[in-house]
Amino acid sequence: METSLRYSGGSKRTLREESLRIHAKQKLFFDPKTQLQFHGELDTRIGAPSHVSAILRHFLPDLGASLGAGVQYDKQEKLLYSLRGKKAFPITSDGMFSFNVKGRYHLDKDLKERKPTAATELSCSIFNFQKDQDVRIKVGYEVIDKLPYLQIRENNWTFNADLKGRWNVRYDL
Repeated sequence: METSLRYSGGSKRTLREESLRIHAKQKLFFDPKTQLQFHGELDTRIGAPSHVSAILRHFLPDLGASLGAGVQYDKQEKLLYSLRGKKAFPITSDGMFSFNVKGRYHLDKDLKERKPTAATELSCSIFNFQKDQDVRIKVGYEVIDKLPYLQIRENNWTFNADLKGRWNVRYDL
C-alpha cells in the first residue's frame, strides 16, 4: 500500500480550506497491463474521510496510453462515475521529454450531471538528477478551465500549483 501526506491551499477538485490529508492507494494487478486501484483519503481538519474511489486501469505500452473507468464517493456525499484516458507522445528517444494529452469525464449517479476535464502537458524527466533521485517537471494547460499549471515531482514529494493560486504538496511515506 502506498501512503502519502497531502497539504493544500485549495485543490483542483474543490475549493477547500487548507488542510492536511492522509492518502492511501492500493493496486491489485490482474496482469502486467491491467490493475484495480483503490484510493482513500482522510481529512485531518474534519476528522473524516474526504474521498474513496476504485478505478480499473488498463495500460497500452505500445501506444504510450492508458484507459480507466471507476467510481468515487466524496465528502459532499456525491457518487460519481469516471472515465479517463492518457496518451504520451515522446519528443526524445531517451524519454526525457514528452507531450501528454489526458482527459477525464465524471458522471453523477443519475448519469445527468457531467463534468469533463482535459489537459495537455509538456513533461521533462531527469533520471538520476542526483544519485538515486529522479525529477520530473510538467508544464500543463487545463483546456476546459483555460488554466496553466506546474508540477515538480521528485521521488518522495510533489508540488502542484496553478495560476488561480491553488497549490498542494504531497509527501510520500
